[in-house]
Amino acid sequence: MSIRRTRLRPDESRLVALEAARLLLIEAGPQAVTLKAVAARIERTHANLLHHFGSAAGLQKALAAHLGETITATIGDAVDAARRGEVEPRRIVDMTFDAFDRDGAGALASWMLASGNEDALDPVVDAIHRLVDKLAATALSPHLGELIRENTLMLVLLALGDSQVGGPMAAALGLAREKARDIATQRLVSALVEEAAAFAAHTV
Repeated sequence: MSIRRTRLRPDESRLVALEAARLLLIEAGPQAVTLKAVAARIERTHANLLHHFGSAAGLQKALAAHLGETITATIGDAVDAARRGEVEPRRIVDMTFDAFDRDGAGALASWMLASGNEDALDPVVDAIHRLVDKLAATALSPHLGELIRENTLMLVLLALGDSQVGGPMAAALGLAREKARDIATQRLVSALVEEAAAFAAHTV
């Protein structure tokens, strides 16, 4: 089925291209995310993609930004739900790890960096920064705000590293493949317990 429409607004056309790029990333890896491949998938011309992104590097950076925004929006909603006791902390961990592994964000970032695009991670880092600022703004104390930042750092670095070498490293150490997720979950549970205790003390 073709996803082409006769006329799209520029923002719609850009989003369609980024979604096609995301699917190519998942299906075939970051090296498959080219202007030619995306243009073919959405039945647009190479010139049309150049107009939106300027170059293959521009497309890849825009894809990183798109992934960063969608990932952090979803995780932010899950964190809010976890604070209310509606979502298990493991769900947040799995969403983060899956974003970097199954959904290709880790592979895209490492490939772009290896290709010399040193600012490749900027869009993802910026999106995470905005999420952390939003979460920290609702913390009851500077200490809890710092705790949020620390746990975000821990979770992102673990997820990124796991997407690159998690399988071989766990096997070499004789650990279960899910061990990094288990460690992240334990740390996140502790942080949520501390936040809940602070909230209870604040409302007494």
